[in-house]
Amino acid sequence: MSFDEAYYQRYYHNPETRAVSPDEQQRQVAFVAAYLRYLQVDVTSIVDIGCGIGTFLKKFKSEFPHAACHAVEFSTYLCDQYGWQHGSAVDVDTAPADLVVCNDVLAYLDKKDCRKAIQHLAGLAQSALYLSVMTSEDMATVDTELSDMQQQPRSFRWYRKHLDPHFQSVGGGLFIKRPLAISLWRLEHT
Repeated sequence: MSFDEAYYQRYYHNPETRAVSPDEQQRQVAFVAAYLRYLQVDVTSIVDIGCGIGTFLKKFKSEFPHAACHAVEFSTYLCDQYGWQHGSAVDVDTAPADLVVCNDVLAYLDKKDCRKAIQHLAGLAQSALYLSVMTSEDMATVDTELSDMQQQPRSFRWYRKHLDPHFQSVGGGLFIKRPLAISLWRLEHT
């Protein structure tokens, strides 16, 4: 798959064809940041793996201004454009972080690499993981005009089978690292 200039023009820059608006991204980041603060998860470092053009990471930096932020991207085009570290969720060599962000990346990997990526993300995330990924159950509601349909959606259960040994889902794409260092009422997690 080629993550070249045309890809990013279509799915990121062009307001008529981009997959997610800046307003939607701001709401996602604000929710995650507020929930992490509510849970009293200290965020002093953030790694965004598959950071794209860096929108999420910039918004997280504004939510956690004292956090050290690091951007990782698979696209050599974007690494050249923005100076991101080139790497993959499967095996990128980067320091662990309090919060690891992996937004719309895993569905581009085959099952073997996706399992490896989840293991790797678990090793990198010291406290929390923000993960967004299209599942096969989402296919009925996906806007195929605005979504890259070259992704390989797997079932919700498949992802949870591989995530649950490492993380506790607390909703909204936010996962807290096991063993939990915080107290959660049963209805606060899924």
